[in-house]
Amino acid sequence: MPKMTFIEPDGSRREVDAPLGLSVLEIAHKNSLDLEGACEGSLACSTCHVVIEPEWFDVLPEAQEDEEDMLDLAFGLTKTSRLGCQIIMTEELDGLVVRLPGGSNNAMK
Repeated sequence: MPKMTFIEPDGSRREVDAPLGLSVLEIAHKNSLDLEGACEGSLACSTCHVVIEPEWFDVLPEAQEDEEDMLDLAFGLTKTSRLGCQIIMTEELDGLVVRLPGGSNNAMK
């Protein structure tokens, strides 16, 4: 089973099982991690914003224009920011490390 690590806002690390075909958002929810996902992965918000550790950023497929538009609304945007709903686990991503930002901008409320 592939694994991934979430770094929580307080710096603590949680390694979890990351089933192939699930999104980072789904994996976070399966493991009771605090990653909102207000639009339930429909690419209509930025509340599942995660920061990819630099060594993993270039391994990911490039963000599509719709994702980049939503990222512009994200809290604490960085050069390696992505939306968790758009990152689907593959064998190549076994070991992926993502950082959870300390908040989110929820325009859905």
